[in-house]
Formats: sequence, structure tokens, C-alpha cells
Amino acid sequence: MTTDVELEISGMTCASCANRIERKLNKLDGVSATVNYATEKAKVSFPDGITTDDLLATVEQAGYAARMPAADGEETAAPEHDALLHRLLVSAALSVPVIAMAMVPAWQFENWQWLSLTLAAPVVVWGGWSFHKAAWANLRHGTSTMDTLVSMGTLAALGWSLYALFWGTAGTPGMTHAFEFTVARTDGAANIYLEAAAGVTTFLLAGRWFEHRAKRQSGAALRALLEMGAKEVTVLRDGTEQRIPAEDLRVGEQFVVRPGEKVATDGEVVSGTSAVDASMLTGESVPVEVGPGDAVVGATVNAGGRLVVRATRVGGDTQLAQMARLVEDAQNGKAQVQRLADRVSGVFVPIVIALAVATLGFWIGAEAGLPAAFTAAVSVLIIACPCALGLATPTALMVGTGRGAQLGILIKGPEVLESTRTVDTVVLDKTGTVTTGQMALREVIAAPGEDAAEVLRLAGAIEDASEHPIARAIADAAREASGTLPGVEEFSNVVGLGVQGVVLDQDRSHAVLVGRPRLLEEWSQPLPPELVERLEQARATGGTAVAVGWDGRARGVVVVADAIKPTSPEAIQRLRDLGLTPVLLTGDNRQVALAVAAEVGIEESAVIADVLPEEKVDAVRRLQEQGKVVAMVGDGVNDAPALAAADLGLAMGTGTDVAIEASDLTLVRGDLRIAADAIRLSRRTLATIKGNLFWAFAYNVAALPLAAAGLLNPMLAGFAMAFSSVFVVTNSLRLRGFRALG
Repeated sequence: MTTDVELEISGMTCASCANRIERKLNKLDGVSATVNYATEKAKVSFPDGITTDDLLATVEQAGYAARMPAADGEETAAPEHDALLHRLLVSAALSVPVIAMAMVPAWQFENWQWLSLTLAAPVVVWGGWSFHKAAWANLRHGTSTMDTLVSMGTLAALGWSLYALFWGTAGTPGMTHAFEFTVARTDGAANIYLEAAAGVTTFLLAGRWFEHRAKRQSGAALRALLEMGAKEVTVLRDGTEQRIPAEDLRVGEQFVVRPGEKVATDGEVVSGTSAVDASMLTGESVPVEVGPGDAVVGATVNAGGRLVVRATRVGGDTQLAQMARLVEDAQNGKAQVQRLADRVSGVFVPIVIALAVATLGFWIGAEAGLPAAFTAAVSVLIIACPCALGLATPTALMVGTGRGAQLGILIKGPEVLESTRTVDTVVLDKTGTVTTGQMALREVIAAPGEDAAEVLRLAGAIEDASEHPIARAIADAAREASGTLPGVEEFSNVVGLGVQGVVLDQDRSHAVLVGRPRLLEEWSQPLPPELVERLEQARATGGTAVAVGWDGRARGVVVVADAIKPTSPEAIQRLRDLGLTPVLLTGDNRQVALAVAAEVGIEESAVIADVLPEEKVDAVRRLQEQGKVVAMVGDGVNDAPALAAADLGLAMGTGTDVAIEASDLTLVRGDLRIAADAIRLSRRTLATIKGNLFWAFAYNVAALPLAAAGLLNPMLAGFAMAFSSVFVVTNSLRLRGFRALG
């Protein structure tokens, strides 16, 4: 028998840390573990004979901390987050004058170097403590990451600066750093590298803080989901209504849902009839008519009459809670994407360390003298200090995300960009994404000899007294066409069939019926064959058709439907131009889905309809199992698990907070064309990051042989490091010229 548990991990600084913990846990007999660096959690299955204490001890032996989840996990993360911000702000304040003095010779007053040391030392030692701690953990386990290079490079720069200041000639009053670009062997006794040590430490601290903030928000999708439910509920006890917190509701209790209120939990209607808007949960664009015996789902909205509901599932058993678990499982199941800089450093760091040691040994063996040998070795570490490598990803990401924000595209992080390069299939939710998600008039069909405008006007007048979404669509269209609508008397709602009333039209009045054909038949107003045929055609193409009759005769049919966004066909063509295959995914019936697909240009074979929220996740995973790299575009709560499970999730900003939090990219406007722009921008940003990494790495490869040969003048090294950083920043700034097509 196995037990499943989730552990909270702290102390990880990169994806390789997560891999190391995962390997350690999986070495235990019968244990299966996956560690997610982004969420800082480990999901572990373990057999009898192994305890959670064994798991915690194993993680600690790997050099990290672990604990069982706490109910107030969000609050416990806050002190660490605040401490990191404090460390960043203090380091930045101390580093700015150090860098300014080093870069501007005119500001190098007498004994400026000692002020630089006073300011830079706390930054390198205290500000960069997390890097040094991680480097030590890596050393104990025989591995290396970017932290190793940062720690060694900054400490080497600080250490050599101390040597030059106290035992060399750099501490002499009046010493300045002149700009000399000569290749010559030197013992380095007059050179200090405090600005490089402090600057690199501060910049990488900034990157660490932004990353930490993003990870703190990783649970926001789940919190947003659970907060969607009703907070209070009116429960019936001993024949009286009592207002209680929703969490106190018990299975079997009856509660009241008034018009406009959320259904408190999953249940069965005991009395009353209404239309329930479940579009955010199920994706159904048309509100569902419910009556006694029908099931309703928690967090859906009562759009019509008063309902009394018997609770059938509460708490963690509700559909909303199950969807929250789906989102969490999908997030934890994502492939762990190693950051590009860490990939480079995984090979680069060991080579640099070996080269530094070899350089020291060679020059000692060549009897060049210990100072010259040590200078050359330290030069290797200093020139390899990842200034440009550290800038490569964050600067491109900062400019790319900034430009995206101007265009209404929010990119969550660098790992998102890798997915955009390989995506070949884009799954589109229908309601709210391809369509507006709101009912709108599609057409008015008049019987022979009748006026279509009059059919709409009288139907709109009677529907104006109803709160039903279909009625609102008809009434709004009629008001827009006619300006004003006539008054209504004796209005009544015929349960499950439609509405009826008397329309007062100038000097005349009309007894008007609007609803299902059966309502008209009960008043001996059957639809003529031509109207029956047109009504069936409307339904077959995804429309909702209502019959209209007055004064003893059927006069026409009004068709409403979830309106397709005008920009959707163009957007889908642009996605095709990017090499993507569009797939339509919806909870609506297949007839509706096929009608929408035909209108926007999606093949019939690429339509997946009649799916529940959990089946949307299955549909995405089936495509992934077929070798597809899947992007998902959606806006509703029902899309959140699929957005999290997809290789790339794009949420429409006009949708729910849950969908936005579960996605990788957020499209602020409700225009689907921005999805194509988002993928273009992401691919351009990724290409810029890779270009930056190439040039930063190439700079190190070119400069390291000079450093190892002891020929790298410090000023030339400083210029080369500054030039590589300036090149990386300038290359990233080119992203500001990105233009949207939409």
C-alpha cells in the first residue's frame, strides 16, 4: 500500500536543485517523487515502512529544507520574500556609487578606492549570501550551477581587490584606473574589481527577487477558483430562512437561491424554476433551464426565479473543488524547463574552474612567480564572471514583456517562451474566445405576408419584461431597431415554454406569445410548414429559435445565438500563418460547434464538442500523446485546468481571474488576433535571449585564453566586460520595435 503526500521545499535556486532532490527521493525503496521548481513542491508516493520523517530527512541531506504543507502557507512565505527585497534594496543603494566611481575617472577622488571597498564588501558578502550558500551546497554534492560561478567570480573579485589594496599598490592615495587598452602581462597589484563584484551581485539579486515573487503567486489560480463560490447562503431550518456561512452548509439541507445570487454548492432543485448561467464553469453559452429534480452546480448564477435547492455535495466534493484539484495537478505535472543560462553554466562552470586551476599550476610550474600565476588564475575567474550571461535573459525578458504589456500581452516568465517555439497546435475554447459569450440576434424570419421588423418589435416588447438572457438579447435588438418599445400588460411567464402578455401599441393592443412552438400550439397558433423548416435549420446551425405569434396566428421566428467575434476568422488565419493547426474545443453541442467552426475557418475534423471541464484536460493530453505541442486559448473557469495542462496557456483578459492565473500568457483585450501577436512576440523574445547568450558566451570563450595567458590588462578586461553587457542590453532593446499586426 502506498501513501501520497505533498512536501513544501525551500532553498532551491534553479531547476537543477529540483532534479537533485528528485533523484535523492527516488533512491529510497519504493518511492516515486516529482519535484516542481516553479511551485516549490514535491509530490511523493511512498510505501509502508517509510515515513514522512524519512522523506524530510532525505531532502535535508540533499542540502535543502522541507516541511509538510501549512494551512497558512502563503503567509509563511512572506518573511522570506520581504527579506530578499530588503537585501536587494540595500545592495542596490550601496552598489550605485561603487559602479559610478569606477566608470567615471573624474569622480575618482583621493582614497576613492577605500570608499568603494567599504560599500562593496557588504554587497558581495551579505547581499550575495544566498549565492555563496548555494555554491557551498553544490560543492558538497559535487555539482555546479550558475550560483557556483557567481559566488566564485564575485568572491575572487573581492579577494583580489583586498590583496591589491592591502598588499599591492591599489591602496595608494591618489590611485586611479586609467583607460589603457594594451595586452601585457601584469601582476595585478594595482587592480581592483569591486564594481564588477557589487554590480553582478545586485543585478542577480534583482532577478532572484522577481522570480521569487512569481513563484509566490503560483497558487493564485487555486485561490481564485475557491473564492468563486458563494460566501454566505440562506438555509431553510424549521421552516424559517437563516443566513449562514457557506462552509457551514451540510449535505441534505435545503437552501434558497434568489435571482442574481450564486448557487452555494452542488445540489438538486426542490422547488422553483429558473435559468442558471453556468457559462464560466461549463462553457455552455445558453443558460440552462432548471426545475424540480434538476441538478445545479455550485458557483453558477441564478439568472431567473427563486429556487429552493437540496445540497448533495459540499466542501471538497463539489465540482468547483474538483476543478481546483485539476488545476493543481496540471500545474505540478508541467515539464520542468531548465533556464537557458543554467544550461550554459552546467557546462561552462566546470570548464572555467578547471581552466583557472590549470592556469595557476602552469604559471607556477613555469616559474613566473606566485603573484603573476595567481593574477592569471584570478583573471580567468573574473573574466568568466557572468555579467553578460546574467543580463542575457532578464534584459530581453524585461524589454519583451514591457513591449507586450503595451500591446496588451502579459508574459509570465522566461520558461513560457520556450514553449512558443515548438507549439504546432492551438486549441481554442469557443465561448468567450472565438465567440463573444453573449447572446445576440442572428436573424428574424417572418411568415408569408408578415413584416419582419414588426415581428421583432412586438417580440422585443414582451421579452423586455423578462430577465432571461435570450429575452434580453431579443429586447435589446428590438430597441436598437425601433428606438422605443410599446408597453406591456398582463405579462406572465409560462414555465418551460415562454412568455405571454398584452402589448399596448398606439390605439391597438395585441395578445402576444413568445417561446417554444408548443406554447403557440396550446393557443391554437401552430407554425406553418415554412416556419417549422426555418426553425429547424436555425437550430441545426447552432442558433436558439423562439416562435412569435399574436392575435390568433403564428407570425414568425426570432433566432439568437452566441455571436462570433468579428476578428476571429482573421485571427485563425494568422495562427495558420505561424504554422499552427487550430482546434475548436467546447462544452456546447456538436451542431453549434460545427456551425461556429465553419464560419471562422476551422476544419470539421478539428472540432471537439460536448466536453466537460475535466474532459477538456483529457482532450489536450490526447493531442500531446499524439506528439503535438499544444497551446490552449480560453477564458472561463472551465478552461483553467486545460490552460494549466497545455504546453502553452493563453488566457483572454476579458475572462475570469482563474483562467488568467492558470495561463502562461494573458491577452488583455478580448481580440483573438492578439494570440497570434503574443506567439510572434514570444518567439522573437526567445530568439533575442538565445542571441544574447551566444554573444555573452562567445565573449568569454574569446577572452579566457588571454586571461589564462596572463595577457589581459584589467582595463581591457573591464572594457570587454562592459562592451559585452552593453551589446546584450542594446540587442534586447531592439524588441521595443516589435509591431502588432492586429
